[in-house]
This record gives sequence, structure tokens and C-alpha cells, in this order.
Amino acid sequence: MPRQHRVTIKEIARETGVSVQTVSRVINKRPDVSPETRASVEAAIAHHGFQPSAVARSLVRRRSQMIGVIAAGLEYFGVAQTLNGVAEEAEASGYSIILKELASFDVPDIVPVVDFLLAHRVEGIIFAPPQMGANIRHVMDQLPLNGPPVVFLKAEPTEEFTTIGIDNAGAARLATEHLLALGRTRIAHIAGPLEWREARDRRDGWLAAHEAAELAAGPMTFAPWSSAGGADAFTRLLDEDPAVDALFCASDQIALGALHVANARGIAIPDQLAVVGFDGLPEARQFTPSLTTVRQPLAELGKLAVHELVEAVDAEAGAYSPHAMQLPVELIIGDSAPLAPSRVAAAG
Repeated sequence: MPRQHRVTIKEIARETGVSVQTVSRVINKRPDVSPETRASVEAAIAHHGFQPSAVARSLVRRRSQMIGVIAAGLEYFGVAQTLNGVAEEAEASGYSIILKELASFDVPDIVPVVDFLLAHRVEGIIFAPPQMGANIRHVMDQLPLNGPPVVFLKAEPTEEFTTIGIDNAGAARLATEHLLALGRTRIAHIAGPLEWREARDRRDGWLAAHEAAELAAGPMTFAPWSSAGGADAFTRLLDEDPAVDALFCASDQIALGALHVANARGIAIPDQLAVVGFDGLPEARQFTPSLTTVRQPLAELGKLAVHELVEAVDAEAGAYSPHAMQLPVELIIGDSAPLAPSRVAAAG
């Protein structure tokens, strides 16, 4: 069969009676086009299903329209949701992504990874491994002095680079304060793997809430980021201290495992044990009972990273100032730790 004719930018220009340069300005959303001309060109583009060549556009602009993303732990919910946000915002901004996954969380030399991205002419880099913490300085010191802009996610703030994160300690304190407001006095904690900065921060927030309330913290153990890990950890915790009346889990998946154990042991939730998770899994409402959880804006985190990176790329030399940003969290109330009666009356 004959190949279908592909409409060119020249044909769009000829049909609308404007120059090729004007059509290009419309495609690239330049402001120096009259509303009438823009509407005419966009109508012709829509009618013919015209798709501009990304390669041609990058050559004209002398830009690659590529963003490099360095990540690790793609199997984890938080990482995956953040990268979904990165991909969605990059596409909306006209950029493509080159993703490089680190073989492990503690790769000592990232220079080959950065060199690979630079060889592909990326205009900026998002560094997104989730547990770097203070070790991020080691990574920053390996970046080229005159390289493209870099945005770090969930890293310690620094003056040299933009960092975007979530106040995990504050969010964990919010969750624990909710349990305290329910009158619970023996609040246990199942932490995530403590090599993760997020796990340490959530533990610290749990402790800070107890300190502010002048109440001794309950027992603590830790688990992998999984429901099976949560089940094992809660089993150990109950065997050591069956008197706990509340539980704060460092992730919703850990909380799911704990709920399973509580059900198997006949522990009534929330009457005997109130449970709060962390992450805001969409499935948390389908837990039995539905889970009270701290929702962190993971997709929004990824979108904001792209927005900041594009702003840095487009800025005139020296016009963009790196800064630290933190996104707010939200406590989602479920049946595993419902509002106290007095707070329900106040809300009504």
C-alpha cells in the first residue's frame, strides 16, 4: 500500500498564508504571534494532525529538550509515584526523559552515570534516590562545575542546588499527635529501614511528639517497606509488649501487615489498638478497617522538580537562585484511628 502523506510545516504555512517561521513560533508557544494568526495555524495543525519533529525542533532551538533522571528503588511505591509525576510534567513541558537507575542505593561513584547523561546532551538532571540524607554531599562533590542545573529530591538542603522534599519528621509528629489526641498512652512505632533518611525522620517525629507531651514513648521496632515486613515486626512487638494501645507505622504497607496480625489475634481496631500509616496509598480506603494515613504529595513532588529544573534551564545566566522547598502533607482519617468524639463535634 502507498505510504500516507505526512503534512509538513511548509504546507501548514502555505495553507494559512504565513511564513514557516510563524508556524514555528506557534508550535513553540512563542508570544510574538497575533491571536488570530495563532488560532488559524492551530486549526490547520489540528485538522491535518500535524506532528512537528522533535529532532528538528531541537536542532532549531539548539536544545535537546531532554532531562536526565537518576533514581534508585523503582520497586517502591514512593519512588514510582514521584517518577510518574516527573514523567507527566516533563511531557507537558515538551521534554523527554532519560532515566538511569543506580544499581544500589550506595553507589560510591556517580561520575559515569552523570557522564552518560551529559553525552546525551541533557539540559538538566533530577537526582531522586530516596535515602541519601547527609551523604548527598558526596554526590554533589562529584558533579561537574559547569554542568547543567541539578534538582535534588528528598535531600538535605544546600546553598548550591535546589532541593525539594517533605517534612517527614513533622508529618510523623502530626500522626503521633493524632493518636495522643485519641487518649492513647502506649504508642508503638514500626520504623522503616533506618538507613533511609525518611525512616529516621519519621522515627524522630514520633519521639518528638512524645517529648512535647511529656509522655514516655512506646516500644519501637523496624521492618522492610513491605506488608510482610510489617506483619513480622508487629508480631515481635506484641510478643514483647502486648499492652500497646496505638501504633504508628512508617508506611501504609507496613501498616497493612500489622492490621493482618491484629485481626488474626482478635485485637479490635480501633477500640483496643489505633493504627496510623504513612504514604497515602490509594488502597488505604479499602483496608479492613480503612486506614488513617499521612498522605505525602509524591506525584506533586516530581512535577515540581521538573518545573524548577525547566525554570533554571530557561533562566538567564545567574538569574536562577537555588533554594530549598518542602511540600505539605495531609492526615487522611480512616476507621483505624477515627477522630476523637470532641473533635468530631467541633468538625460538625
